[in-house]
Amino acid sequence: MAGRLQGKIAVVVGAGQQPGTTVGNGRAVAMRFAQEGATCLLIDKVGAWAEDTRSLLDGAQASTFEADVTREDDCRAVIEAAVARYGRVDILHNNVGMSKGDRPTWELEVEAWERIMTLNLQSMFMMCKQALPVMREQRSGSIINISSTSSLSKRPTLAYKTSKGAINTLTQHVAAENAAFGVRANVIVPGLIDTPMAIERRAAETGRSREEIRAERDALVPMGFMGEALDVANAAVFLASDEAKYITGVLLPVDGGLLLKRG
Repeated sequence: MAGRLQGKIAVVVGAGQQPGTTVGNGRAVAMRFAQEGATCLLIDKVGAWAEDTRSLLDGAQASTFEADVTREDDCRAVIEAAVARYGRVDILHNNVGMSKGDRPTWELEVEAWERIMTLNLQSMFMMCKQALPVMREQRSGSIINISSTSSLSKRPTLAYKTSKGAINTLTQHVAAENAAFGVRANVIVPGLIDTPMAIERRAAETGRSREEIRAERDALVPMGFMGEALDVANAAVFLASDEAKYITGVLLPVDGGLLLKRG
């Protein structure tokens, strides 16, 4: 039986991950895309991390490309590489992001604001900018951007929430602007997910155990537990597939009811 993404070419930005005991969102998406038959171009700033992901794809057709997506030349090179290797771009999955250094407005350093906004928001704009001419010429394509429940609820810090809210707006604009060309754009809005970026960083910064951090985060979720990267990846498979051919401009929470609690 053919996979749900059989024959599609997927560019997965942020397909590697830092070391940790669980799977990150980008790696999980790459694994699920490959399982569903997609050919994947795996992008990461650290080429070895992308190669680690490729080694887990059970012989699926995939290759890697090292790129810093905060640089427009690198974003252009990513799409050029996808077209050169595979002839088209059917799926663009933008997964990179950070919150390190974020603070309340009166404490936030301008340098931290610029760093967070550049990685979280500007990189997605530039990747969309480079992919859209290819998708518009094909008259088909699916763009999936990763946002956060922080974009839709009260949070104590400024830059991360602002960048993620802007991702929502960016994606809806791209969806409206390109719908007539068969290009869809949607947002996944993850809540608290058990990933290395979420757990390992907090453990290192606070000196607390991973188990304590996990228990604290589990208790915040109405369903009683954090999600896993596979939950985000399964949502991405749906939005990338032809099952979602009539869906564009949506914000899809994957959050265990967290937004219902936060309001």
